[in-house]
Amino acid sequence: MVYVLGVNLPDRNLVKFALTQFYGIGHVTAARICARFQMHRTCRVRDLTPLQVTALASFLSSPKDSLSPPRYPTATPDFVPSTKTHQELAMEFRADRLRRETENKQPEFILRRLRDKRIRPDLLKDLKIEAELKQEVRENIAHQKMIGSYVGRRHAMGLPVRGQNTQNNAKTARKLNRVERYA
Repeated sequence: MVYVLGVNLPDRNLVKFALTQFYGIGHVTAARICARFQMHRTCRVRDLTPLQVTALASFLSSPKDSLSPPRYPTATPDFVPSTKTHQELAMEFRADRLRRETENKQPEFILRRLRDKRIRPDLLKDLKIEAELKQEVRENIAHQKMIGSYVGRRHAMGLPVRGQNTQNNAKTARKLNRVERYA
């Protein structure tokens, strides 16, 4: 078993399913984390290298401080592959880079990426797990109770909040009516 941030990850599980052992990580987030660390979908916890386990633990401990994954430029729709040799392309690239450095401009693909609205911000930067997420949930419930909302009152009485059935609906309704009469 791999022990990461107080959570045991079973050796036989796939990494994307083992990550769901953390409070606050679901299947979609686990898949994003696996993609970020380039773990294929059939990778098991026992197959992780110590470097990958360390990188995963450091990311999960503070996602805001971690570096974003590198973004590689993609070809434009009008791209046509060149028939030049590798040496000719290398010479052309060096000359273009030298010209750009003298002009002190950014490459076209970076400017295109900045203009492109399809590039989304890193969704894993705002990831909250375990104690931090539980604290936020507690604060939200306390806020609901403090403002006296319907949901807050149901939390305070220990009743279902999202429309679930209780074991005795009549008793619950009487209890809630009593509270509303005095409120």
